[in-house]
Amino acid sequence: MDRSDFRYVDFDRRALSPEIATLFPDWVPGDERVMVFCPHDDDGPLGAGYAILAAQANGGEVFVGIFCDGWAGYSTPAEASTIVARRAEETVHAYAQLGIAADHILRFNYPDLGLWPRIGWRLPDGQPGTMAQTIPALRRLRITRLLVPNGYREHIDHEATYRIGAYDGPQAGDAILAEHGPASPIRSFAQYAVWADLSPEDALVQGRPAYLRANRAIVAPPSVEETITAAVRCWASQQQVIAGIMAARRAHRVRHGRAVELYLAFDPRPTLDYTPYHALIAQISGESTSSNQEESDALHL
Repeated sequence: MDRSDFRYVDFDRRALSPEIATLFPDWVPGDERVMVFCPHDDDGPLGAGYAILAAQANGGEVFVGIFCDGWAGYSTPAEASTIVARRAEETVHAYAQLGIAADHILRFNYPDLGLWPRIGWRLPDGQPGTMAQTIPALRRLRITRLLVPNGYREHIDHEATYRIGAYDGPQAGDAILAEHGPASPIRSFAQYAVWADLSPEDALVQGRPAYLRANRAIVAPPSVEETITAAVRCWASQQQVIAGIMAARRAHRVRHGRAVELYLAFDPRPTLDYTPYHALIAQISGESTSSNQEESDALHL
C-alpha cells in the first residue's frame, strides 16, 4: 500500500486529512513502532487492519502482541486437540499477507476466556501475571504507539486486553522496574473495534451524538478491505466462528467507493485540571476580582 491510499478523519474537529498524524499525533516517519494488542490472533486484522497497513505505508514498523492461545476457537470436537497449533500456523500466514514477519508476532499464550484473572505483575498464587510479559516487551521494542481492542461489552478477553494496554502501556514509560529495560514512553493510544460498538463516554464528554462513539477513522479504497479479507481467510479454522463478523463487514465497511475503519483515540492518564474547580469555588464564594477572570472563562468553555 502507498501512503496516498489512506486518509484520516477527526470527528471532533470535522477534519479530513492525508496525514497519519490525525490518528497518531506527531508521527515521526522512520521512528515509529506500532504495537497492536490482540486478544486473539485474528482480532488485529479484523479491527486494526487498515492502521497496520497505513502505519507501514507511512514509514512505521508494526508488531502484534497476541494474548490468548486460541484453544477455544474450534467448531467441531475433532479439532480440539490441534486447534492451538493450527491457529499459530495460520497466524503467520495471515500477518504475512499484511507485511508483518513472524518475528514481529509476540505470543503471550494465556488461555482463551481466562485472561482477566491473569492481569497484574504477580498473581495471588505467586505466579507472574500479564504485566511481567508486557512491560519488558514494550520497552525492548521501544513501542511508540499502542492500539488496543474495544473495552466495552465486546468480549471478556477483549476487555481484559484493553485494560492491560490502558494501564501497562503508560507504565512502560515510567521510571520503575528498571531491570526490565529503560523506560520507553508510548506516544499515543487508540482503541479499535472488532465487532461491537465503542463506549459512549468520549462522545458524551466531547459533545458528539452518542451514536458517533468513534472519534477517528481511516478512509481507504476498497482494495484495502480486500487485502484485509484475504488475510483473514488464512484463518481457515476460524471461518465458522467469524462468519457473522465477516457478513457485517461486507454489509457496512465499504460504501460510495470508500472503505472505513473506526478508532477511539484516548488518553490513558487524563490530567486532573484544578482550574475549573477554582473557578466554580470563586463563583460560589461570590468573588469577582479580575484575578479570577481567567478561571471563570475556563469554567464556561
